[in-house]
Amino acid sequence: MKRTLLGMLTPSSNTSLEPLIGAMVAGVPGVTAHFSRFPVTEIALDANVLAQFDDSKILDAAMLLAHAKVDVIAWNGTSGGWLGFDADERLCQRITAATGIPATTSVLALNEALRLTDAQRFALVTPYLDEVQARVIGTYRGAGFECVAEQHLKLRDNFSFSEVTEAQLDEMVAHVAAAKPKVISTFCTNLNAAHRVPEWERRHGIPVYDTVSTALWQSLRMAGVKPAVVQGWGKLFDEVS
Repeated sequence: MKRTLLGMLTPSSNTSLEPLIGAMVAGVPGVTAHFSRFPVTEIALDANVLAQFDDSKILDAAMLLAHAKVDVIAWNGTSGGWLGFDADERLCQRITAATGIPATTSVLALNEALRLTDAQRFALVTPYLDEVQARVIGTYRGAGFECVAEQHLKLRDNFSFSEVTEAQLDEMVAHVAAAKPKVISTFCTNLNAAHRVPEWERRHGIPVYDTVSTALWQSLRMAGVKPAVVQGWGKLFDEVS
């Protein structure tokens, strides 16, 4: 069996996405995920914080993944939400130019899933600061997507995102579900959210696209693997192709 090797670029202070991705692919024969980190400790719009996402640092981490001959490299992070989708597109182009490996991001993958499901009306759940949340909503508005409900926790420290509890997330998802969006996105790759998606979908009857999940979903597609091989993690994998 030919192995499928998926490369994931990971914020240095993230403790959620690696265990979640590992659990998602654990039952998929021949598919493994491999991780490379670069410094990210805060999420805000200050110039010094935005500088964390300088492409040169990310490219250094991508080059290390290229040593493992991965089939795809995904930036498993959501900075495109506040930096702009074009920033993610440029990053992917630079990664591929430097490594010869196709690239994607959590945000570009989410956008593809929203388009495939005709989900112009969506709801947003994040841990972010007011100004970051507003920037993300504005970025999506500019691309033709309407955020009909949102919840955010006004947190700045990236590590703290991983300590948001299931009860908090359950409450936030329930709040935005009341607006009847076409899709709910849990939008941060350091939220321990992806494993809750099937329960939220059962409870509210609305698809939930978590950004850790979207990175894996699109990586599998780009590697020529049907996302439905990932079972028990929600409608994104079961129904969106």
